[in-house]
Amino acid sequence: MLTGRVNAPEINTRHGWLNTDRGYTLKDFRGKIVLLDFWTFGCINCQHILPDLKRLEQEYAQELVVIGVHSAKFTAEKQQNAIRQAILKFGIDHPVVNDADFEVWKQYAVNAWPTVVLIDPDGKVIGQKPGEGIYDIIKPHLDELIQTFGDKLNRGSFPFKRELPASATTLSFPSKLISAPDGHLFLSDSGHNRILKIDTTGQVLDVIGSGQQGFTDGPATEATFHEPHGLALHGSALYVADAKNNALRKVDLDTKQVSTVAGTGELSYYFFHEEIGVPVNPNSPWDLALDGNQLYIASAGNHQILRMDLQTQRVYRFAGTGREALADGSLAEAAFNQPSGLALVDRTLYVADPEASAIRAVDLDKASVTTLIGQGLFEFGDEDGDFEEAYLQHCMGIAAHGGNLYIADTYNGKIKVMDLARERVKTLVAGLEEPNGLLFHQGLLWLTNTNAHELWKVNLETGEREIVPVRL
Repeated sequence: MLTGRVNAPEINTRHGWLNTDRGYTLKDFRGKIVLLDFWTFGCINCQHILPDLKRLEQEYAQELVVIGVHSAKFTAEKQQNAIRQAILKFGIDHPVVNDADFEVWKQYAVNAWPTVVLIDPDGKVIGQKPGEGIYDIIKPHLDELIQTFGDKLNRGSFPFKRELPASATTLSFPSKLISAPDGHLFLSDSGHNRILKIDTTGQVLDVIGSGQQGFTDGPATEATFHEPHGLALHGSALYVADAKNNALRKVDLDTKQVSTVAGTGELSYYFFHEEIGVPVNPNSPWDLALDGNQLYIASAGNHQILRMDLQTQRVYRFAGTGREALADGSLAEAAFNQPSGLALVDRTLYVADPEASAIRAVDLDKASVTTLIGQGLFEFGDEDGDFEEAYLQHCMGIAAHGGNLYIADTYNGKIKVMDLARERVKTLVAGLEEPNGLLFHQGLLWLTNTNAHELWKVNLETGEREIVPVRL
């Protein structure tokens, strides 16, 4: 008979609740099985367990209540509106309590993101499980608890009131963007699960993807994606980092057909010397960079850089051990931290490495990795100046132009410019809402102001900034 022994600590905080119109105490859920999900929204591993949580919520709708406990890692993640945007972005159905001061985290002795805690219908803790892959572990416990408590279970539903999205806009959480030889742009409209081809006035010329969340190939008007991000154009082939499908997709722009090049939809993991020299599948691919017939892939979910040979259409490991750390050295020794942005300059691949708030440089000739800015997984801030003194906060985008790197300093809401010759960084644009994609095109800096659902262009000579109205 499965029951808990220790009373579950209270989960209320002074920062309040989201995705519901009221606050709760654990007593409100007496008679229900409660699953607490300790998460922070920028963590890719926390994002990975959301499908498991949704599946459990659907299968045990009468017996189970899931509560998100948002214990933020980064300063920007503590803000109520930022959490609200993440709830909308990820389609979270359950209530979330803002644990910005780590009060609940400490009460439950949690020490890793994500961690789930199971509480029985009498309000007592059954146990906790850190990490991903929770469905197969939690499900048997739920079945046993249902059998143990039987008629004592409260099978009524809680009418949680979800966050309402802002009024509909053409873009929803726009992400990465690239330019085409004809002067047009391709833009990942990630919240709408599609890719848009637009002209420089913002007029939509073509739509790739039905807009439905899914993982189906076929005609571009019918194919489905799940949060597409990075893009790369090779001739008439548009490659798409289909992040939440853990796949690399290919769009034939001549035939308007979408196919899957790599990935099965499942999460793939390989560490240190595993799967060296054999084809692998991506894990939450976030950005792409093209070098001739070689396509580099920022595999954020497994903290690695992958490389695909466009002639064989096979993906291989390239750099990173798979552990999450800020470690330099050879390609086999180096470690990354959820790499999410790539920019190739000559024979150097620059990487935006957000969980360490770092900018990395991969020397393709020397086969080595070095850190330009960044001190470690929990070292972040908002400081301009010399590289060794500068701090970023969860930087997700990067572009190169004129000897400089331009950084989407995402959680600081800024675009910063790194002077590679002088080894100094300074703020160029401030006041943004989680910028992500950057592109130099026709003498202007284009950027996605992601959480504001906007596309911007900036004239670096005049400082003029303009929101580009994207129109279907």
